[in-house]
Amino acid sequence: MAPPSGPSVPTHRMTIRLLSILALAALPVFAQNGDHAGETQAERVPLHLIPPAPVLSAEEQLKTFRLPPGFAAEIVAAEPLVTTPVSAQFDHLGRLWVVEMNGYMPTPDAAGESQPTGNIVILTDTDGDGRMDRRTVFLSGLVMPRSVMLVGDGALVAEPPRLWFARDKDGDGVCDSRELVVDDYATQDDPKLGEKANPEHASNSPVWALDNWIYSANHTVRLRWNGGTNWLRRPTIFRGQWGLTQDDAGRLYYNSNSDPLRADLVPSEYLDRNPNLREPYGANVQIERDLHVFPIRVNPGVNRGYQPGQLREDGRLATFTGACGPVVYRGDQFAPEYRGDAFFCEPTGNIIRRERVLERDAVLSATNAVPDGEFLASTDERFRPVNLMNGPDGCLYVVDIARGLIQHRIYLTSYLRGQIESRKLQTPVNLGRIYRIVDTRRPRPQPRAVAKPDVTQLVAWLSHPNGWWRDRAQQMLVETRDASLAPRLRELLSPEKNPSELGRLHALWTLEGLGAVDLPTLDRAVQDPSTRVRVGALRMIEPFLQGPSHDQAALILLRRAGFLPGAEQVQLFLTMTALKTTAADTILRVLLMNSPASPLRYDAVASGLGGRELEFLEGLVADPVCGPDKKEHAGLVRRLAECVAVEGKIDRVEHLLHLAGNRRAGDWQQLAMLDGLVSVLPAAPKGRPAPVIKPFRFAAQPVGWAALKLADPLEVRERVGRLEPLVSWEGDGKAAPKPEPVATKLSPDEEASFIRGKDLYAIVCGACHQPHGNGQEGLAPPLRDSEWVLGSEQRLARIALHGLRDAVMVKGRKWELNMPALGEALDDQQIADALTYIRREWGHTAAPVTSATLKAARAATAKREDSWTEAELLRVP
Repeated sequence: MAPPSGPSVPTHRMTIRLLSILALAALPVFAQNGDHAGETQAERVPLHLIPPAPVLSAEEQLKTFRLPPGFAAEIVAAEPLVTTPVSAQFDHLGRLWVVEMNGYMPTPDAAGESQPTGNIVILTDTDGDGRMDRRTVFLSGLVMPRSVMLVGDGALVAEPPRLWFARDKDGDGVCDSRELVVDDYATQDDPKLGEKANPEHASNSPVWALDNWIYSANHTVRLRWNGGTNWLRRPTIFRGQWGLTQDDAGRLYYNSNSDPLRADLVPSEYLDRNPNLREPYGANVQIERDLHVFPIRVNPGVNRGYQPGQLREDGRLATFTGACGPVVYRGDQFAPEYRGDAFFCEPTGNIIRRERVLERDAVLSATNAVPDGEFLASTDERFRPVNLMNGPDGCLYVVDIARGLIQHRIYLTSYLRGQIESRKLQTPVNLGRIYRIVDTRRPRPQPRAVAKPDVTQLVAWLSHPNGWWRDRAQQMLVETRDASLAPRLRELLSPEKNPSELGRLHALWTLEGLGAVDLPTLDRAVQDPSTRVRVGALRMIEPFLQGPSHDQAALILLRRAGFLPGAEQVQLFLTMTALKTTAADTILRVLLMNSPASPLRYDAVASGLGGRELEFLEGLVADPVCGPDKKEHAGLVRRLAECVAVEGKIDRVEHLLHLAGNRRAGDWQQLAMLDGLVSVLPAAPKGRPAPVIKPFRFAAQPVGWAALKLADPLEVRERVGRLEPLVSWEGDGKAAPKPEPVATKLSPDEEASFIRGKDLYAIVCGACHQPHGNGQEGLAPPLRDSEWVLGSEQRLARIALHGLRDAVMVKGRKWELNMPALGEALDDQQIADALTYIRREWGHTAAPVTSATLKAARAATAKREDSWTEAELLRVP
């Protein structure tokens, strides 16, 4: 389908535009921050194919939208009532709280970006016509504010590097007090970083999730409000780039520019339990892999539009490069088939995508709901949707920053700057629109504003068909901190009295938020007709497994053990591993072997077996339930054997070899155990630092190894051959392996540096690279046994100072990185402390790093502004 060519361009205007481009090309070329050395940034779209991009009013812009039949877009707010909106949230009064990031890229050089021009404004529809007509400035004078989330009598406001609790105690719509919640939020965009401040990769979008924790995109700490100024902090995984949302089950969804949709299938904290489990499956799962997009206009103004494959031959954007602002539709104005689908923005292509989300055996997948097309597409190059949200009326809302230039200076290429300036897309910068998407075939509810809803009203809203009201009611009830509400909420848990599955789910989590969950309630909830309610109840049993209530809680759990629907069984596995009993392990083995093969199930169990993987594996292969006909579960045996190998304890590895050697030669269990051992062998890419291989050194030849060496099947011999570098013993006739460096005793100053580094690592590095150093799938490579960590300290210092981008090989695996620089946020001593920690933790024996090393590296690279690539680092000794 060819894109519309747009209005014809008069000859004199075409000539002027052509001359301006030629004049620009004749000027000296000043490299932009986003330029890569050696690139040729050639124009790929002929001028005559580029339609004009005039500044349109909101009413004119509506006419450029293409939506599915029956859908329409309506103006909710537009300039001058709102300017440069980037995020918004409705309150229960129907007012719209909007973040105005007025400082964002006022010029292509970002001149004035650090000025306090940002606002949080409240927009009100005073006459009920559906369009906002009154503006109240809740909080002004902010530098690059990013997000707002309503809490109590105010809101959390993100102003890097601070997260404020801004309150309106007298109810006039204006902030009258601010309390600092944290001072390490969105630190990547801290104004003190100057030209290195990076608003594209900084924390944003706090969301009060179903489990009563507040999660953010691009942030590795979750918060919980316990009233007043009491905020609980806990580490969590990194999630996406811009925007965060949840579905009806409380699963979190997010994305990044070129990675359109990811989700957590299970709560991520479970997958951090076992340091021996590498890259656990279940969180940060890519659920959409097709990157193709389908704009309806040519898109030459894309930052890397000069690169092959970024644009189609007709000039339209080919693949995602700016995916952001996801929302799972949970409203009731669209038809039921839309509920649970994910929508997100692609501002560089002037489109909004709808993804149909499917669940099969607890695993999510997503596909474009409009094959070879988009849910919303515009011919206006200045339509720049950056965020989406559900509304109290059940409709879908669009936040449009409405400008030509959206790429930040820190990544801007010369090619895009030329495009922007030649077509005068850099101005104006003070526009902004918010649109409502409505299904015109269905009624649009008009929620009645209730200034101070009472408890009866809030409890009723927990069962509302629109997820917006359920979320809001749960949060407002939890904020009361009133545990005396428990009887009314328990009554709501009765399926006979409350047929709303989601109402019962929210009532259960409201009880949890109030600290009013008890075992009798959970005993009833695990028998609820709803899988979602049962999953929540199984999760809430865990705290009762500690202390005097253990036996009663365990009994409830074991009574529920059985062949359950996928999501419930996965949660059962996550929870049951906490029992650590022979009976529980036996039940788990039987359930695993009689369930579909599933990496999610395997890692749900393995994540709770830290230090017990060998015992579980031994029981598994000895159990008749794990017989010759269960080959489809080889992945579980392989995973458990891999955990034993990663743990690296010689006596346990020897026992694993014994188990493998005792199997019938070539049977699936033996091959799976050998595959688990082989998996810890890193590849050795040519021309890159040698990966770290730690051989297993035994006192004598393991009996199991001797049996494996004699095995005849080719599949066994191939695996044993690959394991040869890992297995050695005294008197084996091989050249003695290079002795592992003995860690020199740290001096008192070095020990102090290590201790400080441990604390810094937890704050700065641990959420991405994880406390166990094994990294995080799709985000951060392992540091444990990494050749980059244990090799040249000069390379390591440069990575810490300036960051690392693009493809890099770590332990034989390719990672695509965009690691931020730490050189502005941390001083030389702090970086040295963190590097000393990672070079001496996890059994590492490398030399500590000194502040003098960092000082010298900083001086040697003082003029560097860009992050490093692997090729550049390999030239550093």
